[in-house]
Amino acid sequence: MAYHVSLECVAKTDTGMVRSHNEDFIAVSPEHGFVVLADGMGGYSAGEVASSIAATVVQETLEERLPLIFKEWTRQSDRQLQQLVQESVARANLSIIDAAESEPQFQGMGTTVVVGLFYQDHLILAHVGDSRAYRLREGELTQITRDHSLLQEQIDAGLITPEAALHSPNRNLITRAVGVDRELEIEIHEHTTRVGDIYLLCSDGLSDMLADEDITSTLAEFGSDLESACGTLIQRANTHGGKDNISVILAKVAAVDVKNERLLDRVLKWVR
Repeated sequence: MAYHVSLECVAKTDTGMVRSHNEDFIAVSPEHGFVVLADGMGGYSAGEVASSIAATVVQETLEERLPLIFKEWTRQSDRQLQQLVQESVARANLSIIDAAESEPQFQGMGTTVVVGLFYQDHLILAHVGDSRAYRLREGELTQITRDHSLLQEQIDAGLITPEAALHSPNRNLITRAVGVDRELEIEIHEHTTRVGDIYLLCSDGLSDMLADEDITSTLAEFGSDLESACGTLIQRANTHGGKDNISVILAKVAAVDVKNERLLDRVLKWVR
């Protein structure tokens, strides 16, 4: 069971209106407090192989190791959780590379990954590539991941404006992917959560089709019904063209209980 956090989770994936098959893969475990989304690439069946390996390895690693950390909680456990999330993605990376080396038809495959682990009033978020995570808090939507993409680098360098980037032909050129190189740089951050927060993980099939304003209005309209919100986001992405596979995970923080955490542990956490 997740350590003192209650989540409401809904996840859906859709092929979209253009692609012939779905290369996205999702895994959700409210019981353990984590969500995983992967968007594969590589052509033919290779993309879906990469994404399924990534999500499955991350899921199995977390499900195996989380119960022990939660059971034997110490003031070092925060750091152990970050290390575990990072290790799960690193293991997925090596598993994909090993599969590609053993099966020639899978050479060149890779995938994006976003992993969210909720515990107490915290979210550990790790990602590689341009699949995204957003937070909706008190009606305000905030993107809490930064794309690993050529387009993002151009925006950061001032070579293109965010407005012009919406129509750039380079939207889908990513600079990092899981399963491409044995040396993988994983971006990982920790966020403080609040009861009522809604966290959205999505592949670029959603974020390329819907503006932030459209996502915000959809979540505001259906936020109390995550099933409807998730389905409506996919439907509206398809209405706007559905040019890629569309995957959406919604996780709402329903309750948090940190009363059982020792005061000393909390003070040490603040000063670290």
